[in-house]
Amino acid sequence: METLSRESESASWLKELVELAREQLKWARVQGIVTARQVLSSSLRNDSEKLAYQFSDGRGSQEVAKVAGVSYATVTIYWKKWATLGVVEPMKVQGGTRYRRIFSLEDLGIEVPRMSVSETTRPAEEAATVLETENV
Repeated sequence: METLSRESESASWLKELVELAREQLKWARVQGIVTARQVLSSSLRNDSEKLAYQFSDGRGSQEVAKVAGVSYATVTIYWKKWATLGVVEPMKVQGGTRYRRIFSLEDLGIEVPRMSVSETTRPAEEAATVLETENV
């Protein structure tokens, strides 16, 4: 009987701890989003940097550079800076390391500059979406 009481008490404490952890996680996410928005807003100073960040989704530095209108060396400098800030994560690929953004600028309420319609580095599905919104 005493064992059941202890187990019940332990289960109750565990349930309460889980609820507290969930509450903390909810607020940590909110604070993380606010912080990410502040960090990215202050570190992405121009349209080229915003485009380079948004399209750092596993693409190579030359492809990101073409979309952003900068050199591939500039993209690698951006990636190193953003990795230090914690807003991109490295991806090991054959021949080196690429970086993938952690946040979507759009999800954080940061406007993504429009690209020219002639960009050929976008996947077909993404290009169709951009073309539709540009023609509206």
